[in-house]
Amino acid sequence: MINRTKIGKTYNKVIQVIILVLAYGFIFDQVFYRKNLPHILETLGKDFQNPYVILLMVLVVLLMFINWAIEAIKWRYLMARIERIGFWKSYQAVLTGLTVSSFTPNRIGEYFGRVFILNTASRVEGILVTILGSMSQLLITIFTGSAALLAFIPTFLTQYWDYSGYLYYTLMTMVVGFNILILGLYLNVSFLSTLKEKILRNRLKKVRKFFWIFSFYHNRELIRVLLYSLLRYLIFSFQFFILLRIFAVPISYPDAMMLISLIYFVMAVIPTIALTELGIRGSVALYFFGIYYSGHNGSSEVINFGILAASTLLWAINLGFPALAGGVFVFRLKFFRKSVKNTRA
Repeated sequence: MINRTKIGKTYNKVIQVIILVLAYGFIFDQVFYRKNLPHILETLGKDFQNPYVILLMVLVVLLMFINWAIEAIKWRYLMARIERIGFWKSYQAVLTGLTVSSFTPNRIGEYFGRVFILNTASRVEGILVTILGSMSQLLITIFTGSAALLAFIPTFLTQYWDYSGYLYYTLMTMVVGFNILILGLYLNVSFLSTLKEKILRNRLKKVRKFFWIFSFYHNRELIRVLLYSLLRYLIFSFQFFILLRIFAVPISYPDAMMLISLIYFVMAVIPTIALTELGIRGSVALYFFGIYYSGHNGSSEVINFGILAASTLLWAINLGFPALAGGVFVFRLKFFRKSVKNTRA
C-alpha cells in the first residue's frame, strides 16, 4: 500500500512537470517569438506617456481578473451539485484549466485541468458539468454572432446579397430557428439523463451511470449560468474594443461589437489549438475589419497593425498570462487518488 502511494505521488509529479514544460514552452514560443508581442509592447510603451492610455490598460487588466472571477463563480455554482468548493479553489481550477488547455486541441485540456483539483467528486461527472458550463458560453457566442451576421450582411455585403429578397429572409429564418432549437436543448439538458437509458441501455455502463448529473439542473439554474456567460462575453468584448481604441483604430462601439461578435463566432466553429488560435484570430479580425473599412475610405497599415496588436494583446492578457499564472497551481492537481464510489446510476 505504501509503495502504491509513493508510485502514485511520483507519477503525479511527473505528469505535473510535463504539463508545466509543455504549457510554458508553447506559450513563450508562440507569443514572445512568433507573434512579436515584444514589438507590440514597445509600441504600447510609447503611448504610456499618456495618462489616458495607462488608465485604459489598467481597466483592461482589471477586467481580466473580473472575467475569470465570474467564470470561477459559474463553475463553482455548477459544481455544487457534486462537490462544494470555495471561490479561491474554483479560481485556481479555472487558471489551471487554462494552463493545461494551452497546448490541447480546442482547449479540451481545460476540462481535465479543472477536475483534477477536486477532492471527492467523480472526475467524469466533473468533466460533464464543466462541458455544460462551456455549452452556455458557446450558446452566447452563437446568439450574438448570428445576430451580428444578420446585421453585417445588409450593411456591408449588399454587392453579394440581396438582403431584401428571399435568400436573406430564408437565412434569417434558419438562424432564428436554429437559435431557438439549441436554446431549447440547453434548457432541457436533463433529457440526457433519460436519453442515455434508451440509447446506451446496457452498453457502456461505466459511462452511462454518470449522466444522472444532468437531471439536477433546472431552467432557473441554467438561465443563471447563461447570464454568467453573457456577462463574461460583454466583458471580454469590451476589452477588445478598449484595445482597439488604444491602438488608434477608429470605430464606434456598436460597429466594434458587431465585428467582434463575428470574430468570436467564426473562432467558435474553427477547430484550433489554443495557441495557434492567436494567429487565426488575427487573420479573422483583419478579414472582417477589412470589409468594414473598405466602405469607410479603405484601411491603412496603421489600422491593420492596430487590429492585430489589439487582438494579440487581448489574447495575451486574457489567456496567455493567466495560463502562465495557472502553472503555479498545476502541482495541486491530483491525478491519482483513492477511488470514490458512485452509487448513483
